[in-house]
Amino acid sequence: MARHLVAQGHEVKMASYDRGYRNLREEFDMLEIEGLVIANENNKVSKSKTLAANLGKLSAGLKTFRRLKKSLFEEFQPDVVITDFEPMTAYLAYTNDLPLITIDNQHRMRYMQYDGPAHLNTDRRLTKGVIRAMVPRPDVSLVITFYEAPATNRRTLFFPPILRDEVLATQPTEGDHILVYLSFGFDDFIKQLKQFPNETFRVYGYHREAQAGNLHYRPFSKEGFMNDLASSKAVMATAGFTLMSEALWLKKPMLALPMAGQFEQQLNGYCLEQMGLGKNAPEPKREAVSDFLYRLPEYRAALAQHEARDNTAILNKLDELLADDCALAREFHANRKSYAAPESA
Repeated sequence: MARHLVAQGHEVKMASYDRGYRNLREEFDMLEIEGLVIANENNKVSKSKTLAANLGKLSAGLKTFRRLKKSLFEEFQPDVVITDFEPMTAYLAYTNDLPLITIDNQHRMRYMQYDGPAHLNTDRRLTKGVIRAMVPRPDVSLVITFYEAPATNRRTLFFPPILRDEVLATQPTEGDHILVYLSFGFDDFIKQLKQFPNETFRVYGYHREAQAGNLHYRPFSKEGFMNDLASSKAVMATAGFTLMSEALWLKKPMLALPMAGQFEQQLNGYCLEQMGLGKNAPEPKREAVSDFLYRLPEYRAALAQHEARDNTAILNKLDELLADDCALAREFHANRKSYAAPESA
């Protein structure tokens, strides 16, 4: 998205943290900021560690906020702010009376009339509240999603997932290995994989290079991961939105392992299974792995009929919003200010 904006002649300044900052700093004008983290143990959110990790960032976060305000808003003076679910820029857009465009997948959980697992209704409401707190007043939301449902307002527009250039340029093949991507420490699932000695698993997320029977541990490598994904016969991974979207584009059946306590991943896995494109395994026991492997031909047939689309539609809408000195974005901003219905907030 940033490459497209620069190619269109826009002057772009970006703020990010951790891996986002590291991946983008060589190519774009970047400001490093503090960001929130989620700590987990054995594929389950650890509330105490998450709280401790983020409390430790408060002092640095306040300094970041002041630096962001001075560098990006007082000196650069943007015409419009685009946020991928980053709260500091969202709040500064509001306080500086600037049009705010969100481009993310999180806002589907706030502005989409979707079906979800009934037993997670409490988590659903809490997640919606968190999203509202993180980005309270978007003027227009460009929401990326791999499943379809109606929007709750006219300021929300749905688009296919944004795919990296590397993914779009990749021609998938079908090898004999299964790509596995896990949060470090998900040892319970590793034990399950050892019970399938006829399968070869290439495992990412454990930050090492080694082989233990049918498990081939891979160190982090963007190129290596992409090659292993494109040539895999299936994917088993935590139910993050990005990898799931890439697997769908490359027509790879996926066993989703949603992180307990993270509603977004629970919803991703649920919707994947409802669409018949993979299996959801909130409790990834041996039976779930066995059933997934048995049904691979069924999932491949469904994926062959699944229409995966590129980034064209969302890029065109972004161009439309920013054309003529951001005229349409300013119109959304003015309309947003003119009414104050509770849900529209």
